[in-house]
Amino acid sequence: MKLKFGLPKGSLQEATVRMFKKAGFNISISLRSYFPAIDDEEIAPFLLRAQEMARYVADGALDCGITGEDWTIENGRSVTKVCELIYGKQGLRPVRWVLAVPNDSKIKKPEDLNGKRIATELVNATREYFKKKKVNVDIEFSWGATEAKVGAGLVDAIVELTETGSSLRANNLRIVDTICESTTIIVANKDSWKNKWKRQKMESIALLLKGAIAAEEKVGLKMNVQKKNLKKVITALPAMKKPTVSSLSQKGWCAIETIVDEKVVRNIIPKLKEQGAQGIIEYPLNKVIQ
Repeated sequence: MKLKFGLPKGSLQEATVRMFKKAGFNISISLRSYFPAIDDEEIAPFLLRAQEMARYVADGALDCGITGEDWTIENGRSVTKVCELIYGKQGLRPVRWVLAVPNDSKIKKPEDLNGKRIATELVNATREYFKKKKVNVDIEFSWGATEAKVGAGLVDAIVELTETGSSLRANNLRIVDTICESTTIIVANKDSWKNKWKRQKMESIALLLKGAIAAEEKVGLKMNVQKKNLKKVITALPAMKKPTVSSLSQKGWCAIETIVDEKVVRNIIPKLKEQGAQGIIEYPLNKVIQ
């Protein structure tokens, strides 16, 4: 038996392959193939745009797949949410669909767009957003180059996906409002989810991927310390939980091991050294299973 697993083609593709590798799966994607190779004989991967994933999962062509929660809502497909995987092209954060206009536009709030034209891929969610605000707008589907359309004066505003807002700023656009937020998720076909073997396989993959993501911005620290300095070192040491402390063969010494956010390591290592820590080792992590 094989699990038909949809992998997202496009902006999430590179990050997804990297996360799978950290989770223990090696994926190889040919430039002209939609059938990647994976070193797990129980998985049959297929490359598909995230926008279409929920449709093929719901129809049973795929057992499960990775997509954005925004696209499952946009397409109105009935699928089972296996788990949330917060990762993206530029970091570990949810993405936003935002309403944006040119920097020099007179539009300051959504209501100012009454009677105006908006381009977006997220048509249904955008329509619902303006319906709730009771603002009458003309919403058209955009096949691409959405940011350029508003700059060229083809439309008055756009609703576009962003992680950091840098691309919008580079195109001289400013954000008026956020339409919705979205995270990367694994979705499953309802019948496949009822199959014991397929469900266990999905849950195992999800567990490993979540562990890989949890380890993304963390590192492990090891160090030796005299027992008389142990309390001072532990006080200076942030940790996910209490650090592991074990006695060394040398009398009066112990070893400490813990996991910390990578961004704080450069600040705490000098402090640990000052408090008596020795032989400090920093090492990368592949997975952190909570």
